[in-house]
Amino acid sequence: MKNITQQQSRVLDCIQNHINKTGFPPTRADICNDLGFKSPNAAETHLRALEKKGYITIESGRSRGISIVHKSNQEPINHEFPVIGLVAAGSATLASENIEKKIPCAQNLFSDNFDYFLRVRGLSMIEAGIMEDDLVAIKKTQDIKNGDIVVARIDDEVTLKYFKKENSNKVVLKPANKDYSDIVVESSDADLFIEGKSVGLIREN
Repeated sequence: MKNITQQQSRVLDCIQNHINKTGFPPTRADICNDLGFKSPNAAETHLRALEKKGYITIESGRSRGISIVHKSNQEPINHEFPVIGLVAAGSATLASENIEKKIPCAQNLFSDNFDYFLRVRGLSMIEAGIMEDDLVAIKKTQDIKNGDIVVARIDDEVTLKYFKKENSNKVVLKPANKDYSDIVVESSDADLFIEGKSVGLIREN
């Protein structure tokens, strides 16, 4: 079998995961949504490369006409991801002064890709299984829905909380600890920006 690229391996894993979860192969749109591709053409390019290399077959005329012939046997490729500690007021989250260190990690470790780790400070999310000093994998995205755990910037403060949008003018950031209070953000009195969402977690100790 010919070797495949990291992106092709991610597409192959996406197909297998979708079949495992639903019993059906994904559509091109499913692959785009899962892997963050901007265009179905990108998914199609990787699918055709996988077909040419003998990993899948594609049945023309069917949106789900993908069959896996061979699974990827490549080892995950490790990348270095920044670990963000306390965020200095007024600075961008990924600014160099906020980066504690970089750690090697396979990008496909979790079900979704991610951009950096945020080190948890405090106990506000312990009932969600997130402890102090845990590293939460954060995907930079504005595609947020109620119930997601998000990194939110309110004015110059960065916090990790459950997201709940009650209406067009009101967002509630909810802790997972009964000893902590909700943060209610009205559009008229605070500058709220959602920087991304949690897609996984690792515990160093």
